[in-house]
Amino acid sequence: MVQDIPISIVESKGEDYICITDMAKAGSDGSRAADVIKNWLRTRSTLEFLGTWERMYNPGFKVVEFDHFASNAGLPSFVLSPSQWVEKTSAIGIFAKAGRYGGTYAHRDIAFEFGSAISAQFKLYLIKEFQRLKQEENDRLKSGWDLQRTLAKVNYTIHTDAVKEHLIPPTLSHEQRSRVYASEADLLNVALFGRTASEWRTGNPDLDGNIRDHSTLEQLVVLSNLESINAVLIRQGLSADRRLDQLNQIAITQVRSLIGQANLKKLK
Repeated sequence: MVQDIPISIVESKGEDYICITDMAKAGSDGSRAADVIKNWLRTRSTLEFLGTWERMYNPGFKVVEFDHFASNAGLPSFVLSPSQWVEKTSAIGIFAKAGRYGGTYAHRDIAFEFGSAISAQFKLYLIKEFQRLKQEENDRLKSGWDLQRTLAKVNYTIHTDAVKEHLIPPTLSHEQRSRVYASEADLLNVALFGRTASEWRTGNPDLDGNIRDHSTLEQLVVLSNLESINAVLIRQGLSADRRLDQLNQIAITQVRSLIGQANLKKLK
């Protein structure tokens, strides 16, 4: 949102593209947004900027077609739409998008330049808002990375023996050991939780989600480990019942070790 105008941003090939149709609405009514963009495209200064950008980042840019447009720029009879620009020159800095958030989108470098056609003030607010959104995105990514780093540390330093008995996976019965489960997911569920997903839903009809949605952090860490270990056991050719027995014993040992782990407590 820039000066009370909602501005859409999408990602394409790892780059941010800003909806200049939304931006154009800030300088005119919505019905004239397309005309604002066309008028901007037909100027010599705009074409020189776009041509320079495409030469820098687009090896497939058709320079001959660009030269034709540049030679006619500014003439009263010269009209250029975003679709014509892309079709004739194979430009990548601008594209049209259909659907709910449809419109003409431009790479952020080009969109900021277009902002000058709206107003210097609007351009400044747009840049500031874009920077704020990118900072929020970086903060979320950093938070996720810190979480992964801490979980890796937890997995590496499993050593604490304080135990809360109600979290320890149950030792499987003879009947459970001898049963072959329909999916690898349920094999892991039984190894860790002592029941299949279907058995959990039957026993918890009032709860939303599934068995894993209601797991503790300790159980989720161990479940991640079990998935990796199970893949190794499968490659070794172990049968489902033998893998179940080993995974259950590993689950019991790891949950016991994780309870009271200092690093894990910091995540709760």
